[in-house]
Amino acid sequence: MAEALIVKLADQPASGVWNEKSNLSFDGNTATIHLAKFLNTEQIQSASRQLLSLGFQAFELEGDTWDLENQFAFAQGVFSPKFVPEVKYRAMSDEDDKELKALIKTSYWTRTQVNRTPEDMSPQVLAQDAADFVASFAPDNVSFRMVTGEELEQEGLVGIHGVGRGSVRPPVLLELDFQPDGWGDAAPFAALVGKGITFDSGGYSLKASESMLHMKADMGGAATVAGALALAISRGLNKRVKLYLCCAENLVSGHAYKLGDILTYKNGVSVEILNTDAEGRLVLADGLILASETGAELIIDAATLTGAAVTALGDHYNAVFSFDKQLTQDILTHSEQESEHHWPLPLEPFHATSTPSHYADTANSRPVKGGGPAGASNAAGFLSRFVSKGRHWAHLDLAACSNGSETGYLSAGGTGKGIRTIARTLLERS
Repeated sequence: MAEALIVKLADQPASGVWNEKSNLSFDGNTATIHLAKFLNTEQIQSASRQLLSLGFQAFELEGDTWDLENQFAFAQGVFSPKFVPEVKYRAMSDEDDKELKALIKTSYWTRTQVNRTPEDMSPQVLAQDAADFVASFAPDNVSFRMVTGEELEQEGLVGIHGVGRGSVRPPVLLELDFQPDGWGDAAPFAALVGKGITFDSGGYSLKASESMLHMKADMGGAATVAGALALAISRGLNKRVKLYLCCAENLVSGHAYKLGDILTYKNGVSVEILNTDAEGRLVLADGLILASETGAELIIDAATLTGAAVTALGDHYNAVFSFDKQLTQDILTHSEQESEHHWPLPLEPFHATSTPSHYADTANSRPVKGGGPAGASNAAGFLSRFVSKGRHWAHLDLAACSNGSETGYLSAGGTGKGIRTIARTLLERS
């Protein structure tokens, strides 16, 4: 380890030559982060980013105030797509040390996946990397299969196939099974579904360059649910869970799907394509059908689905949609317990009929920019058509999954927000 800067925490303001409003002061090889009592761990993240910007290569955390949450906040702040410094964390109890390592491993993996270039991150690479990562936490209890290219159409997975067929790199469904108690035929307790669009050009509803620039992050939902399952396993998940990642590139070509096409899903729902840039809900529909077929009582999907959610909540909160008010409240409670930010947006049965079609059961969007008013709720309503009745289902629109540019407390790119909340929901309801 390189020579490390010692970092301490203090709840008193800086003194001496340092401005009392400064959140950082230095004394030789020691830096002190000064916490105002009314502020949260984001202040630690902000201070750690300032330290990183000064070029320090290594840090050592000292002092009793470095508890689990504070140390994880520091770890989140010093993460960068370009460089992650060495950090010697302060020893805690064995349980807390194990949890910190798991949090850092799963969040860093999730953020790194989101940050990979679209050339590196094909649908097949995403599916294989996610399977390998989850399996690394329980090698004897994880199995998986991948359905690729034309096999998708043969299995009736018309959404993933339709969206991904325009690329020379084939679309993929990853179906992963975590079974902690031996293999059997019992229904899983829960199923997770993730949107894995490894690059989204918008298709023939082509995005402008400024909107397309960050679309390598459109697979954030897949990375989030995979990271969440891995974290839950590390915490002792003892119920069977299925994972479905719906992976494709949404590109323009002579073989790409077009406006006016109609897709008919395995559950009989026909969908007219009025916007090829509303592709995430099309691939998720396949995953939700499969999740419902398992008999899982709990289904959670996660996706960077709509700009409308970002408009409503900004980049600090993920949006929560569910017909199940208790499940919504549970997710919000778990989010607060895990120091993440989620917020409910409206979802009612009428939202499922808010994208009508003259030629099919429904359209995938309204033929207006951004899907029109209530775009995020209408997208969630569309998804509800593919979830069997009686399931406890929640849809997370990951407005806070990725930052287009650096913020005061996180680097540009993936944030990992959501993995802790989903993991806790799996554990608390199991």
